[in-house]
Amino acid sequence: MGISKKEALQAIEREREMICAASDAVWDHPETAFQEFKSTEILCELLEKEGFSVERNLAGIQTAFSGRFGHGKPVVGILGEFDALSGLSQESESIEKVPVCEGEPGHGCGHNLLGAGSVAAAIAVKEYLEKNGKEGTVVFFGCPGEEGGSGKGFMARDGVFDELDFAISWHPGDQNEVSVGSSLANYQVFYRFFGTASHAAACPELGRSALDAVELMNTGVQYLREHAIQEARIHYAITNTGGYSPNVVQPFAEVLYLIRAPKNDQVKELFERVNDIARGAALMTGTRMEMQFVKACSNVVDNTVLEEVLQKNLEEVEREPYTEAELEFAKKLAGTYGGGELDVQDLLKRYEKSRKAEVEAFLNAHKDDVICDYIVPLKDTETVMAGSTDVGDVSWVCPTAQINAVTEAAGTPGHSWQQVSQGKSSIAHKGMLFAGKVMAGAVIDVLEDQRLIGEAKDELKKRVGEAGYVAPIPKDVRPMAINPKK
Repeated sequence: MGISKKEALQAIEREREMICAASDAVWDHPETAFQEFKSTEILCELLEKEGFSVERNLAGIQTAFSGRFGHGKPVVGILGEFDALSGLSQESESIEKVPVCEGEPGHGCGHNLLGAGSVAAAIAVKEYLEKNGKEGTVVFFGCPGEEGGSGKGFMARDGVFDELDFAISWHPGDQNEVSVGSSLANYQVFYRFFGTASHAAACPELGRSALDAVELMNTGVQYLREHAIQEARIHYAITNTGGYSPNVVQPFAEVLYLIRAPKNDQVKELFERVNDIARGAALMTGTRMEMQFVKACSNVVDNTVLEEVLQKNLEEVEREPYTEAELEFAKKLAGTYGGGELDVQDLLKRYEKSRKAEVEAFLNAHKDDVICDYIVPLKDTETVMAGSTDVGDVSWVCPTAQINAVTEAAGTPGHSWQQVSQGKSSIAHKGMLFAGKVMAGAVIDVLEDQRLIGEAKDELKKRVGEAGYVAPIPKDVRPMAINPKK
């Protein structure tokens, strides 16, 4: 006698304490891209306790790993992240900005919840396969360096996801919704200029300023922005100005660029144009330029087949009610960033005209919610979000879909101390476990109706074309930890 989907999802409640403890432990040990050694151990230990076979050092990355259970096809991947952001150290459940350790990292994007919540989903799918004697394999992927490292991009390039029939993921946030639409592809590149030092007053004619080259490059890129497509974004940070002595011509300077556009080929074209500007800056200043490709990620490829299954489960899975204490905490925290009023008009941009009135009426009823305890109707337009995610690379390899789940007060700014403050809260725990159940429920539905896999694969093939996935990261580029303190 086997078990139902509902009974399989109860495995998450059974292991609730252990899952929440793992998420909190990752929050307690915030680590930035490709340095997540403690976080890796925490999640690997949880997987091993739950009966998964753990494999480490995927794609030669020390903090990339997987936890596998089952045998045969189909093979489903559940994606997890666990990296933090630099400089966002913050005390837990505080309504004031109080760093635990000034300048240290913090979980300002909720990835401590993301990793543990995805493990929760894998636990429930394992329960379903094991108790029903079903053929199929569930693989949790521990994916490092999403923030500025594109860990999944390196893993996809090296074939880690090639065996998957489909993949599911989620992200913490302030809305319960299926993530519909694409994202911006990007390249991240260092440009380094090498000049000649000299006394800036006594013999300036002997010097060749690397800092001048960086400034000229930045000016050239500023002019380029007018001639790029409207949706493109080109950001930079000067990471080395060549020293603190103005009476020395700077012999070295460095700038880090992040180039974004809706499609991979559009980013590649912009990248070549930025390269030409960098070469020109070196020629103008008599310096030498070296370029170091850091990482890239692809735009997300929508999959409506999987998105509809996720929406069904978002609406089916029961949510835990919020307590008065949780609502009061959310209200006080919202006061630190100007309140959490829902931007209904912004959300409506993602709906077709025929549905706008219906959706607007629904959203307006929740406009003043301090925690958004509702399910956003499935969006029916394909928009491009302003940010980037390396989930995009997985979505080119196999059908992939994602949800967002409420783990924070309404309107919480991303990458903020307020988000870090909520990462161990009961609000966050409830959203994480809900996300785990929704993902697991969707996977089980697809395993029960495997024609959906064929439909999802057909949709992917139509969207990406015959060429399929072409990794944007060159073969000789290895993952790089960019530590601003070093």
